[in-house]
Amino acid sequence: MRDLPVLLGAYLYLFAALGAAEWLRRRQGYSVDFTRKVVHIAAGMTVLFLLAFRSRWMALIPPVSFVFINALSYWKGTFRAMETGERWRLGTIYFPIAFAALTWWLWETKPLLVASLMPMTWGDALAAVVGRRWGRRKFRVPGGYRTLEGSLTFLVVAWAATALPLAFLSGTPFPGWRAVPVALLVALTTAVVEAISPWGTDNLTVPAVSALILWVMAPGG
Repeated sequence: MRDLPVLLGAYLYLFAALGAAEWLRRRQGYSVDFTRKVVHIAAGMTVLFLLAFRSRWMALIPPVSFVFINALSYWKGTFRAMETGERWRLGTIYFPIAFAALTWWLWETKPLLVASLMPMTWGDALAAVVGRRWGRRKFRVPGGYRTLEGSLTFLVVAWAATALPLAFLSGTPFPGWRAVPVALLVALTTAVVEAISPWGTDNLTVPAVSALILWVMAPGG
């Protein structure tokens, strides 16, 4: 029962983010490619609510439910701010699957859980924005292309976003400056994984690789 206010807060936050993205699309004229990334970042940052949950089962409810909510939106176009209409782009479904799996796996080491989701949450979103607007050096992957500018953005942003929770969250196995080289290894590896993952599968592969690296490198991992 003590987790119910946290659960309610998580849902209010997520649906507010969807509403804000839809407002940006309808009223401000932003493209779906942009509003999709707004939703993506908001969904990833839901991981901070996990710091307040006491029960692993309660913490699993938001990501698991959004697997089904996002699948419905994919098929029916319910939340147009995050749907491109391209039938092979299942990233909005893959990400909550990864979120739920890592919540179960890394529940006892929440700093690693938060950090493992940061490359995908921030690195991927900002890489897409930079790549589409300023990317000039393109390379093909199955189902599309990436840009060197986008991949470099991913690397830098993922490094910073991973290092912060690793360095400062309570109970971290990599406090302070120890987080910097670990985060760099995560960022370098996931930048490559993100660049070669086709058809939105980076929403699965990047969090999985991030978590595996952090788990292996942590003392006792």
